[in-house]
Amino acid sequence: MITHIVLFKLNDRSTENIQKAHDVLSGMQGKIPYLRHLEVGVDVLRSERSYDLALVAKFDSLEDLQAYQIHPVHMEVSRYMTMVRESSVAVDFDS
Repeated sequence: MITHIVLFKLNDRSTENIQKAHDVLSGMQGKIPYLRHLEVGVDVLRSERSYDLALVAKFDSLEDLQAYQIHPVHMEVSRYMTMVRESSVAVDFDS
């Protein structure tokens, strides 16, 4: 199984904008067939070094992760996140 983790720091770190981004990311649930698990969390510490949101997704294979990357639903979410994020970091690993 491949685990895909992305952390997002938003340009506008208001509660409303963080919730909107959370809802956009969570909206992928059930819309991408090879997405086996999706979890989106909002940071609770809100420290200077904290990222605002974490996305954890799981896939059966690297090929499924690659197919997810170009799926139209993911592409739309990715465009939105690119507009609202200050930065993001990701890690993908075989678990």
